Amino acid sequence: MGVFVFLPLVLPLSAWPVARLAELHLHPRTATRLLTAVATVMALCSTLCLALLMVVGTAQLPGNPLPDGWSDAEVRAAVPHDEIAGKAAIPALVLVLAVCARTLWRHRRVTQRARRALAGLPGRSVVVLPEEKPYAYALPGGRRDRVVVTTALLRGLTSPERRALFAHERAHLTAAHHRYLLAVRLAARANPFLRPLRTTVVYTTERWADEDAARSVGNRTVVARAIGKAALLPGGGSVPAFAAFTGFASAGPVPRRVAALLRPAPVARSWPSVFTSVGLAAWGAAVGTLVSAMSSANSAVTMVLILHAATPL
Repeated sequence: MGVFVFLPLVLPLSAWPVARLAELHLHPRTATRLLTAVATVMALCSTLCLALLMVVGTAQLPGNPLPDGWSDAEVRAAVPHDEIAGKAAIPALVLVLAVCARTLWRHRRVTQRARRALAGLPGRSVVVLPEEKPYAYALPGGRRDRVVVTTALLRGLTSPERRALFAHERAHLTAAHHRYLLAVRLAARANPFLRPLRTTVVYTTERWADEDAARSVGNRTVVARAIGKAALLPGGGSVPAFAAFTGFASAGPVPRRVAALLRPAPVARSWPSVFTSVGLAAWGAAVGTLVSAMSSANSAVTMVLILHAATPL
């Protein structure tokens, strides 16, 4: 196993440069997909390596379920830092699994609560709530997707701006942004070094919906004006917990979104050129992801061979 078992735990650091540059230089759709893929793979690899280290730590505990031959000095010598890293990995992995399970449970509970709250309200695809707090969000899943908006927000927007609002929220549903956001959220829970990627994906999904709305409406300025006005409405800036990932103009980098919409539309390309800063950062993250996958695979195979050698025939 050697040092390979520890590499996936720290290799997410190689994705930090692209997490910052992607939101500035890549199309939001490309940035979202790239960073989500990198975060998911790296989180899985680091969790696998924690599990492998936990096996090493479990072998040192009385009554462990591993073969008796594992306690041989020759076998333990083949695994590095068995007494330190192995034992430390036990509570670390338990914590990771518990936090990820809690995140999934809360996501499911909050989503179900939102669906039950809207179950008896009219409107198949759009629900207007008579509230004085201006917010809007997209609620995916269930029998149908729905866009929820309050009367306070609709009153503050003109007719073209309302079309931009609904186009933005429908873009969230069409592109299934909630899946990207849940994936990076779980990845950040599994490895704290992946938190910058989660922060960037939260922003790029909003930018992705902004660009889709601008293309649907046919006027980038209208979308920018709608976002700015919604953020400045009295009582704005916060949304319900289940709407946090699709707030039309919730607290966050609203000025950056507006400024981006006032510039020409970003060029959509699948992969940045290697001769640019974002291209180098993207390739660095890709290499880090590949090394992480190879290291975790190498460690897993090595662990299987060691366990097989320690098992009496």
